[in-house]
Amino acid sequence: MEQRHFLKIAEELNLKEAQVRAAAGLLEEGATVPFIARYRKEVTGSLDEVAITAVRDRLKQLQELSARREAVLGSLAERNLLTPELEKKVRAAETLTVLEDVYLPFRPKRRTKASVAKEKGLESLALLILEQGEVDPQAEAGKYLDPEKGVETAEEALAGARDIIAELASEEQAVRERMRGLYQSEGLMASRVVKGHEEAGANFRDYFDWEELLAKAPSHRILAMRRGAQEGHLSLRIKVEEEKALGILERAFVKTDNSAAEQVRLALADSFKRLLGPAMEVEFRMASKKRADAEAIAVFADNLRNLLLASPLGRKRILAVDPGLRTGCKLAVLDRQGKLLTYDTVYLVKSEGAKEAAGRIIKALVEQHRVEAVAVGNGTGGRETESFIRSLGLPGQVSLIMVSESGASVYSASESAREEFPDLDVSVRGAVSIGRRLADPLAELVKIDPKSIGVGQYQHDVDQRALKGSLDDVVVSCVNAVGVEVNTASRELLTYVSGLGPTLAANIVTHRNQEGPFASRREITRVPRLGPKAFEQAAGFLRISGAENPLDGSAVHPESYPVVQAMAADLKATVRDLMTDPGLRAKIDPQKYATDKVGLPTLTDILEELAKPGRDPREKFEAVSFAEGIEEIKDLKPGMVLNGVVTNVAAFGAFVDVGVHQDGLVHISQLADRFVKHPSEVVKVQQKVKVRVLAVDLERNRISLSMRTEKERPPSGQGRGGPPSPRAGAGKPGPPPKPKGGFNDALARALKKSVK
Repeated sequence: MEQRHFLKIAEELNLKEAQVRAAAGLLEEGATVPFIARYRKEVTGSLDEVAITAVRDRLKQLQELSARREAVLGSLAERNLLTPELEKKVRAAETLTVLEDVYLPFRPKRRTKASVAKEKGLESLALLILEQGEVDPQAEAGKYLDPEKGVETAEEALAGARDIIAELASEEQAVRERMRGLYQSEGLMASRVVKGHEEAGANFRDYFDWEELLAKAPSHRILAMRRGAQEGHLSLRIKVEEEKALGILERAFVKTDNSAAEQVRLALADSFKRLLGPAMEVEFRMASKKRADAEAIAVFADNLRNLLLASPLGRKRILAVDPGLRTGCKLAVLDRQGKLLTYDTVYLVKSEGAKEAAGRIIKALVEQHRVEAVAVGNGTGGRETESFIRSLGLPGQVSLIMVSESGASVYSASESAREEFPDLDVSVRGAVSIGRRLADPLAELVKIDPKSIGVGQYQHDVDQRALKGSLDDVVVSCVNAVGVEVNTASRELLTYVSGLGPTLAANIVTHRNQEGPFASRREITRVPRLGPKAFEQAAGFLRISGAENPLDGSAVHPESYPVVQAMAADLKATVRDLMTDPGLRAKIDPQKYATDKVGLPTLTDILEELAKPGRDPREKFEAVSFAEGIEEIKDLKPGMVLNGVVTNVAAFGAFVDVGVHQDGLVHISQLADRFVKHPSEVVKVQQKVKVRVLAVDLERNRISLSMRTEKERPPSGQGRGGPPSPRAGAGKPGPPPKPKGGFNDALARALKKSVK
């Protein structure tokens, strides 16, 4: 790590250099972000996960910049092009963009028009013209005629000279910086329908004739237009006013007003049209894609975090039901640890006799296994199944809860599911997943690729490596924030514990199966290949309920056990006494136990943990009850007020499940009476909400909802459904506003497609 990076990152992130240096050192040693944030607060000055992650990611970027810088210097030195002045410029470059601008004139190229002209001996003519002295370009060009080199006329010589000037102008660093500023402030993103694709590209009709400032274009519109272009339905351009672009070039190169200057102007026009303009367009396409990806990934990560940290029902005996009208409902009974006890299939539509038999089977299972909750998947037939089970009159203490099926089919066909239940049908595995998801969403959802859960926005269009990295960070953060019961956790859940990974997680499960449950945290060190470093990283996040040492069931790290034992000894009490007696804890003076290694931040965490050992940070479970009799989209009527659950949050609004097998869209303008910059200000995935039906489109299977006070107008500056009008003067106007309560068709269609 380069020391100068620490100061730069500290300035950028508004941190102290010592904090950055400390975090970087711990990361280099192999410490994970959750471990550093939780157990090394004294070292980093209490940096949280967000700050540590930012330091990690920025360090990686700067290291990549350093590697590229050294490669450039090596290339220049190898070709004897490296001068002290050029080396100084290369080392001073603080971004990859600037570095590449410096290197551009010296980068090995394929043959270009300029290189061909230089081969013809026209470089000195180009430089003479570029000086713009009182010379006659036509006459000077006549001196360079050479039929053997392919220069037979003065015009051919001038054309070659202009090619050289054009390339030189396009590679001038200062000019590129000013041109970049123009594209940044005034660049327009423009899309047009490809002729003949009006019908095939109907999903993108909002962008058939569309322009807007690139700098203000939101992520979802950039990605929508790019998808339309990739599918061949739209042509997409990023452009600026040519007159302003040429003005930048002419101010840099045109010195006077004579015939030589006129040749320079012609060369500059060609430079922008053929070289610099296309280069800027490519650069800003990539930059806008990167920005749009980052915004979309942030939305996905936020949704995933809220979904993973959804309230768990907890350890209950559950009857899980995977609805199926034609193929039958698959039933699975799970014990309080999520173990499958029995399974069956019942039919609700074959005949009245089959329906009566289904009722008897369900009631018998509930009674026999003392079922405490029934989990019904919300897929096809879910509401009908819920209504049927509700009509059976099960004991009042049995809760009936609808559970999202998103991703359950992916898990049921996965290697993990096949390994656990090799002889079961995929639909029975799906029922097990539904039941376990109700008991503990986090423990079950980690078995599924996050991209299959259906809470993303254009997830298949964004940088897949960046998406995976961000989602992995979220899963790791959530798993370690909650903590893991080592004696019951699945291999998949253990994989995300700080310091473990797939191999050690599998070794833990194998050791547990062969040797029995772990009796203490220290016993975990007996797991093959789980060394001191891995134990240090993982121990605080692994829980052992009912252990002889009560601290083993808490988030207190084993390295801090001596401090807690000293506290107890000073009060002539046991550690368990400290955990059960608030009066004893009130007598503890943290300052007395502070050392260089265990400071006040850690001591404060320890005292909080003693008060609520192994506490679950997730909110208390609260079931949502959908309206009775409202089971299909045709049952909805404008004006109805319904309970719902937020299933997805996008940049333009939120999708809400109201129990009719089709999520409705609450456009951003309908989320609140006030102006909302982003839906995440108001709602989050899995949030329970009340919505009002605005419109129902049975033909297109669309539902428009509102969370605003009735009879209120949209807040000033916020649209009602369609994309905002383009910048004034930027070409033709966009599509007309949708009627109140209408759908943002292109966005809704594209999002729906993107999460399939």
